Amino acid sequence: MSNYSAPGKVLAPAKFTDKKYLITLIFVTSLFMFWGIAITMGDVLNKHFQHVLSLTKTQSAFVQFAIFGAYGVMGIPAGLFMKRFGYKNGVLFGLTLFALGSFLFVPAAAAASFPFFGGALFILGCGISTLETVAHPFVASLGDQRTSDLRINFAQAFNALGTIIGPAIGSYFLLRSNVPGSTDLTSVKTLYIVIGSVIATIAVLFSFVKVPALIDPHAVADVDPEAVNVDAEPGKTLFQHKHFVWSVIAQFFNVAAQAGTWAFFINYGHEKMGFTDVVAGNYMILFFVLMLTGRFVGTFLMRYIAPHSLLAIFAACNIVMCLLITQSLGWPSFIALLMLNFFFSIMFPTIFSLGLKNLGSHTQQASSFISMGVVGGAFFPFAMGAVAEYDVAAAYYLPIICYTVIFLFGYKFYKVH
Repeated sequence: MSNYSAPGKVLAPAKFTDKKYLITLIFVTSLFMFWGIAITMGDVLNKHFQHVLSLTKTQSAFVQFAIFGAYGVMGIPAGLFMKRFGYKNGVLFGLTLFALGSFLFVPAAAAASFPFFGGALFILGCGISTLETVAHPFVASLGDQRTSDLRINFAQAFNALGTIIGPAIGSYFLLRSNVPGSTDLTSVKTLYIVIGSVIATIAVLFSFVKVPALIDPHAVADVDPEAVNVDAEPGKTLFQHKHFVWSVIAQFFNVAAQAGTWAFFINYGHEKMGFTDVVAGNYMILFFVLMLTGRFVGTFLMRYIAPHSLLAIFAACNIVMCLLITQSLGWPSFIALLMLNFFFSIMFPTIFSLGLKNLGSHTQQASSFISMGVVGGAFFPFAMGAVAEYDVAAAYYLPIICYTVIFLFGYKFYKVH
């Protein structure tokens, strides 16, 4: 990265962050891990509810609908709350909803009601939607704009760690206890009491953290032109920034592919590879280890390859992986399914970061809309579930549409004009 912004003028090297932000960065980065746990726990619940509540694949997709649908509802309110009350209060609000949704699993389990579980998951989803809306610009503001991509991808690496922990916990406490014909929901109730208690504790601790004055990392500034595209028309409205509009579209299709792929991973392992649910759940841990690996590899490669170019390359690789998965070739197809998460790894944070570039005072509002793009994950599992009722492998043709849109964003439509 060059340190020159104009002839004869030298910029200081861009630090990852400053010492005064370390405590805040640690807390906010931990949030990425916690909502990663919550989202992938939903994928295990999807399979668990198929057993204990006798649901079809299409019906169980309502788990993803409740979680990701909350993003469509909470995106704008969370952004307005953040703009009015600040990042810290936005985090506390999100954690409160997260904990409340978790504790509502107790009466839902007592009633053995899937609609009641859906309501609890929706409130939990509102919490993680709020956290996600707040956390991305929060992390971006904890240092120089030239390293905002690195900070967001670093924080998202801990989100990937959470996605490993989620299925590990879920497989152990939920799938391991599955007995044919059983309708016992005690393990679900106990697990979510613990989750709610942990999140409530984090909220209390974070309330005592003093957040230093923050930097607006996306305002037009005297920065390295090779590191970031400077907006030539700062007077434009938010939706006149075409790169932002395309980032919302790309994020919609990105999370659509993610939700569908994750929701039916265990079904694929069971039906195409002959694994038990527990074994398939254990492979799901490896699935998310590969995503964590991809995050670290991707963050390293971004020092040498432009983030938008790497995004396009990884999207093209996932199109190939989907084509292999659909062929039901045994281990080659299953390895391609595992690798899908490796190449997916950098997509969410990179789309988010590229979409926020040089938006100045629009940054917080833009974060809300990009987070709302996550609502794609609410609908796509239903489409994949309908196809999976007949052939779970054929369902993986559908994400090709999504990765094509992401490729186009990374190849062309990321540009700040």
